[in-house]
Amino acid sequence: MADEEEQAQADQSGLTEGQGVEQPSPDTEDHAAWNNTPEEEDVSSSGVAAHEGDDGEEDGHALDQSAIDAMLGNAFSGSAMREESGMERIIKAGFVAYERMPMLENVFDRLVRFLSSTLRGFTNDNVDITMENMRSLRFGDYMGEVPSSSLFSVFRAEQWRNYGLVVVDSSLSYSIVDILMGGERGAGPKIIENRPHTALERALIEKLIVITLADLSEAFAPVGKVDLTFERLEISSSLAVIARPSNAAIAARFHIDMGDRSGDMDIVIPYATLEPVREKLSQQFMGENFGNDSIWENHLISEIMETSVTVSTVFETAFFPLSQILALKKGSVLHLPNKGETPHSVRMECDGTPIFEGTLGRLHRMQAVRIDQRLIPLEEDLTPELLASLGSISVEQQSAEQRGHHASEQ
Repeated sequence: MADEEEQAQADQSGLTEGQGVEQPSPDTEDHAAWNNTPEEEDVSSSGVAAHEGDDGEEDGHALDQSAIDAMLGNAFSGSAMREESGMERIIKAGFVAYERMPMLENVFDRLVRFLSSTLRGFTNDNVDITMENMRSLRFGDYMGEVPSSSLFSVFRAEQWRNYGLVVVDSSLSYSIVDILMGGERGAGPKIIENRPHTALERALIEKLIVITLADLSEAFAPVGKVDLTFERLEISSSLAVIARPSNAAIAARFHIDMGDRSGDMDIVIPYATLEPVREKLSQQFMGENFGNDSIWENHLISEIMETSVTVSTVFETAFFPLSQILALKKGSVLHLPNKGETPHSVRMECDGTPIFEGTLGRLHRMQAVRIDQRLIPLEEDLTPELLASLGSISVEQQSAEQRGHHASEQ
């Protein structure tokens, strides 16, 4: 009897499982026909897929999220690592393609050395300064990412007639105030969030800014003389705007460690401020000057001085018809216009360019020309425009001669 009851329960459970199996829909049949697979195989595979889906495994025929995003052009992808399109890169490249300034890195390295020594005497503590990064970005992008608790110091570059910015974060400002006010060593500064700085604290931070600008002026000395003067100290970024939001700027971040206290200070300089010394900042090393090799220049000058040139003396100039030129033969005589001048004035040319005017004569039984007037300027008076004009003289003379020959032919 027990065996019969167990058999009946097993049959009932089998019926229940059979009723739970879903019948294939017409869509499923079409899909099976499209894949050229039997209906039974599709039902079994769908059952296996459902079983695998319950276990969290992916089906080989199903599309994952990355494949779907690729089909839709990543339109619905919210990943932060999405690659930029070509148009986005072109738009950004039109603005952020700035010229690299290698010498500016050397200037900031000098500032690190100078400021480390100055702050040791200012705080009477061990100070370690490191430059974390230097980047080019839009001025508006930088101001949008600066914490609101920072202090903004505006300075003016007198010789460059423009402005810059020194940004001190709250950690550094409270650390400086704590050290200068005799805070306990080893406890660290107690920072109260969203508390505005008092007038005394701002006066102490102003002293830090002044000595920083003095060291930065000294760091720029090899590039060019500039006096960086403190203008004002602001607590709001909207009041410290020194350039348009879309203008290019360089931001250098310095991390300052003072024992158990530390903080960051940023120096932001618009590219317009650095424009007067842009060429010097673009050099690879100090004093670099491309194309100015004194050894090569001296060698070139010595070779030019030893070069032989042909100087022609033009007595008279006349135009003849082409028919007369073609009829010339041995013994023919060309009659040149004679001005009857005594002594006879001539013009000396080199490769068609007139260089001197002189008087024809004799010296030691040889024909000679005495130079009366120099037609080319002195070496110190030569300019690129003047050289170009001298080069065009021969071209004009050749064109005039060609016009004369054409006129004679007609």
